[in-house]
Amino acid sequence: MAKAKKPARIIAKMNALLEPEVIEALYRASQAGVKVDLIIRGVCALRPGVKGLSENIRVRSIIGRFLEHTRVFHFRNGGEAEMMVSSADWMDRNFFKRIELAVPVLDPKARRRLMREGLKAYLDDNVQAWEMQPDGSFKRVKHGRKKAVSAQADLLKALSG
Repeated sequence: MAKAKKPARIIAKMNALLEPEVIEALYRASQAGVKVDLIIRGVCALRPGVKGLSENIRVRSIIGRFLEHTRVFHFRNGGEAEMMVSSADWMDRNFFKRIELAVPVLDPKARRRLMREGLKAYLDDNVQAWEMQPDGSFKRVKHGRKKAVSAQADLLKALSG
């Protein structure tokens, strides 16, 4: 769809990304022009920002007060966006050795809330975010002159007030 100039996007939040076939599929999507944002708290075998391979992929990790286990996946392939929540990270053991679930989020209000609180807030975080570099190292995101945005602090504030 990206090649046809139609909306194409993947946003995925999970703890780990290790499954080789999924990584290859994400590389192909990037090469086709799909913008891919991955929010991965732990281990990630994909390398973002590699010229000719993963230039359209960004990987960030939020290191904060809470040890989260959120798994939210947003896909846009030309038409209406799809959103899913899951019990599993994208790892071999979860795909091939366990019974895990991924279910679509059909309610528009729930989808908007998950996008706002579960994905966008983490993509906008510039206080506790670290971005993976093409060599696999991480570089801290700095807010500089922009307004400081902390996804976890903002979520805690919204939920307690």
